[in-house]
Amino acid sequence: MSYLLYVALFGTAATIFLWLRDARIFFRTGLPGYRSAAYWGVAYGALATLGFQVAFFAPDFELLGLGLILAAMYLLVNRKKEKIWKDEGTLQRLLGSVSPGRVNKK
Repeated sequence: MSYLLYVALFGTAATIFLWLRDARIFFRTGLPGYRSAAYWGVAYGALATLGFQVAFFAPDFELLGLGLILAAMYLLVNRKKEKIWKDEGTLQRLLGSVSPGRVNKK
């Protein structure tokens, strides 16, 4: 078992965490950019999980699995989303803590 398996596990967990953060922001604000990011996050989370499975079950293709995870994380982070933070701290932004009153729900 290589150290790259731990990198793959961390990358998969980070991708799923970012997807859940986008979903939380969407449920609190109702913004269409975060709605799209939350929906696409399902597919990107599945891609990252597939990458981890490739890295775990086929050690010869470990780099292919890491590439799939990296692609999923890149696509998830680079989706077009609205700017919702102004002067919040790093922890609030990391956890997706946005006040529901900041943006009107439609």
